[in-house]
Amino acid sequence: MLRPLTSALRLLRPWKPLQTRGCASDGAARGREIQVRALEGPDQGITEILMNRPRARNALGNVFVRELLEALAQLREDRQVRVLLFRSAVKGVFCAGADLKEREQMSEAEVEVFVQRLRGMMTEIGGTQRLPRCLGVALAKELIFTGRRLSGTQAQVLGLVNHAVAQNEEGNAAYHRARALAQEILPQAPIAVRLSKVAIDRGMEVDIASGMAIEGICYAQNIPTQDRLEGMAAFREKRPPKFVGK
Repeated sequence: MLRPLTSALRLLRPWKPLQTRGCASDGAARGREIQVRALEGPDQGITEILMNRPRARNALGNVFVRELLEALAQLREDRQVRVLLFRSAVKGVFCAGADLKEREQMSEAEVEVFVQRLRGMMTEIGGTQRLPRCLGVALAKELIFTGRRLSGTQAQVLGLVNHAVAQNEEGNAAYHRARALAQEILPQAPIAVRLSKVAIDRGMEVDIASGMAIEGICYAQNIPTQDRLEGMAAFREKRPPKFVGK
């Protein structure tokens, strides 16, 4: 129980600005396998991570993973980022999974190190533990033992994904649905959203009594924020709140 409680307490560490951002329009960034783009206008606060490894269908290779971890480390400290979207620059492909050609050249020790880098970053890692928690033991075993591929609609019926959408001519229907969802999250109080995420993620790892304690710790961090007072004032005055993340 101590680990999730401690993690929750450390949540609101000091913010640091993001020093550099790759952008698809920047010449220096075009060759990068991971590019970062901050949206502007009404979507300001939404940042996209663009996966750009067309020759390998965005497979998880060493360079790809290193650049992704670097981008995530910087974005995690950027107060301007409220919602993060992953987007593919390769038409018809999101991510092909592990780069098996590259993996084949690794020693056993190198494979172990590489997998450890992925664990915790990608939800696909640890499927034998995550899938039974989502679907139950029997169905998880069936899917893992058979290696069965699921369509988007099948995954939605099982509850593995929230939404399944019909593809459009441009091949980016899923991106537009994800962006619409990001736009729903964007106006919400960013500190409260962040704390809610910690409470849910950490609470799922422990018993319900410990989870309630984690929720209490997270809520206590929200009490002194300006956004909490703004939310109450907006409710009283019958107007939309203007949250600033403080």
